[in-house]
Amino acid sequence: MADYDRRRSGGHHNRKRRYRDDDENDYRQQRRRYDQPPPLPVRIRKQLLSLAESPLRRWHDEVNSIAHLVADNAEDTEVREGFVNLVLQLVLEQPLKTPFVAAVVLVVNTLQPDIVREILAKTSATAENKIKDGEWRDVKLCLKLLACLQSCLGGDGVFPVLDELFNRAGDLQTASSDDTIGTELVKIILFTIPYIMAGGPGQQWQERAADLMDKTDIIASEPHALQALIDPYLPESEGQPTESSSMICLLQKQLQHEASNNWELACLPRPWRLPLEEIEAQDKLDNATKHDLPTISVPERVIPGPRPLFPEVYFSVYAGQDIPSVPPVTDVASSLIRDALVDTINILDFNRHATARFLIDVDCYFADGTFIKRATPFDRLRDIESGRSTWKPEDVAVDAVFSQLHQLPAPEHKLVYYHSVLTEACKQAPAAIAPSLGRAIRFLYRNSSRMDLELSQRFMDWFAHHLSNFGFTWKWTEWVDDVSFPDIHPHKAFILGALDKEIRLSFAQRIKNTLPEEYQVLIGPEKENDVPDYKFSDDSVPFAAEGREMATLLKRKAPDEEFQPIVDHIQAAAGEHGLDPFIASTDVFVTAVCWVGSKSLSHVLACIERVKDRLLDVGAASEGARAQIITAVMSYWQAHPGVALSIIEKLLNYSILTPSSVVEWALGAGSKAEADGDRAGDGLAKAHVYELVHNTVNKVTGRVRLLLAPGAEADEETKTRDVQAMKDLFKAIEDAVVGWASGSKDQMLRDTEGDESRDQLLRQWGQRWLRVFRRKSAIEEAHLLEVQNNNAPAEGDDGA
Repeated sequence: MADYDRRRSGGHHNRKRRYRDDDENDYRQQRRRYDQPPPLPVRIRKQLLSLAESPLRRWHDEVNSIAHLVADNAEDTEVREGFVNLVLQLVLEQPLKTPFVAAVVLVVNTLQPDIVREILAKTSATAENKIKDGEWRDVKLCLKLLACLQSCLGGDGVFPVLDELFNRAGDLQTASSDDTIGTELVKIILFTIPYIMAGGPGQQWQERAADLMDKTDIIASEPHALQALIDPYLPESEGQPTESSSMICLLQKQLQHEASNNWELACLPRPWRLPLEEIEAQDKLDNATKHDLPTISVPERVIPGPRPLFPEVYFSVYAGQDIPSVPPVTDVASSLIRDALVDTINILDFNRHATARFLIDVDCYFADGTFIKRATPFDRLRDIESGRSTWKPEDVAVDAVFSQLHQLPAPEHKLVYYHSVLTEACKQAPAAIAPSLGRAIRFLYRNSSRMDLELSQRFMDWFAHHLSNFGFTWKWTEWVDDVSFPDIHPHKAFILGALDKEIRLSFAQRIKNTLPEEYQVLIGPEKENDVPDYKFSDDSVPFAAEGREMATLLKRKAPDEEFQPIVDHIQAAAGEHGLDPFIASTDVFVTAVCWVGSKSLSHVLACIERVKDRLLDVGAASEGARAQIITAVMSYWQAHPGVALSIIEKLLNYSILTPSSVVEWALGAGSKAEADGDRAGDGLAKAHVYELVHNTVNKVTGRVRLLLAPGAEADEETKTRDVQAMKDLFKAIEDAVVGWASGSKDQMLRDTEGDESRDQLLRQWGQRWLRVFRRKSAIEEAHLLEVQNNNAPAEGDDGA
């Protein structure tokens, strides 16, 4: 009764309520929960997508399970078509799984050969279309699948396609030694051969491979004309080669070495090789139906495709270690593993989480024994017995990402994507990835002085960005001795640039708190002020009263005519004191604009927008006035150069400044880029000065490319004018920097007399600057030539 009353209490709420103790005597039949199994196509899709992802599942068990599931339901059109489409999609999106997908197809061939015939037809048609479109990575991935299926192909299998590709490469190289399409075709051939040898071993294939490699050796062993400009390292001295090698040259030598070892290819997985207890299934695989590969035609004229092609140089942040934690360049594994990882990284740019997962699980996709156990400390590599691998999977993964981050002239995607992949990998497996990143950072820091300047800046950007994701913590004590170096020393310049970029991502006091005592002097009190002091608040500064009055007018958004009396007064007073009137009035006006708009970037942009016409008149007055605009902005924001660069970029957009005036300010004779107390040439070592020039050049080249793009609405006069302006800009940079690089600059001769170390450092900075912008100039010239060649036939047709 008490229970009844308890349940029924509660006024007008008569809902029956259950209590925990009621369950003890509840004999009602519980309804069984029944989960509907997913449809068969979904099950197959899930199994195929998760193929080889777990180290706890055996390859051949997964392969057999999927193959039999597909073969048993081959009459189901949805299953059949879904499987055929998914095979090709998986190969093109997740290249690490290609050998395992091929193994599924080979087992299906023993059960339902018709399905394999469909896969071959679809893959061949896709490869042919990709060749026509110049999608060379997809061509390589299609051929990689076909190479793994070599054992079920009739005749010579994939070799006729490779022969045809080489014929085109030979024709292109004969026509021009600077051709990059031919080099790309040879790379595809060389990356396909190992999978043929792993998928279809036999004496006849060894002979075909040897014949093909004899032909590719002619192209692969010859350094490309652009290789010297895209080498990540500077030569030790003028005219001397570096230790870097091109990717296809290395691969050619590695494959020749493998051929002499009977094509061992120890790193490649062979999931089509079943365990001994499954000898009957293996016999079926070895004697399965053979299929003729559908013809893949290669057009007489091949195109470079949507992505610009450049020769690749092999780059590793783990080179020169006492114990190799990544495959050495003498081993073909260094190229094959790197190729699969780089393709994965660049294809999956839409999902950094999945990319990071593949990188962490890289050991699942290669032969057993290729890598040591994950997260093995580097110090323990010495304890590994001789003859066993010492390759760390996390080192190989990190190395692949850094190879793209340091790709010249530019990686496939925005740099921030590669930043995000490393950050995500570090979050998913911190114990494994973090130590590897630490050793990579130390390598790059040690070698920063001999690295290409653009790559040093990329490393600096990544370093600051990465630390910002992990509390800005780093073992700064390791570099404490470098704090005492002069500011133009590459290591000191890196430290100063990295700290500035960290402050941009946070605030000065927080960054200061993460640094040892020795570094405190590098972050002065002025950096802790979010809004710099207004110099005209001090009456001792010339034109202080006018500066304050100008700021007052700007704050109350006064009309333009109210500024003119103040400007006239400043110019008159400046003339009386022997100063340039335009420069004096420009300094006061622009500094006032910066101070009034210092609250945020949107504030300063609104302020500039209001006085744009006056600024345009100032910029048009003289070259000195334009230079003073930049000087005023940089001087006011000298403690926060990142803000100054953003403002100057907007002034360029408004055409208040010209690209040539920015370059002249940064690098020209009597450069203004040096702050008070700096010596001539110090600006070359400042990260923000390089960033300013680099961004300006990119803005100019980007505009020219837009104008020359197909369908661009621009007249020929505009195109010609902008192209010439770009060429003049590169020439101005060359003229400004070549003196520093050769040691013949007048300021250098005066300022470094008796100081050989400074002279050497300035020469090195000059050479690094010169190399970056010569490369950019050469690339743009090549692009102009390509556009000209593409337009020539069309013009001829019109004339006819």
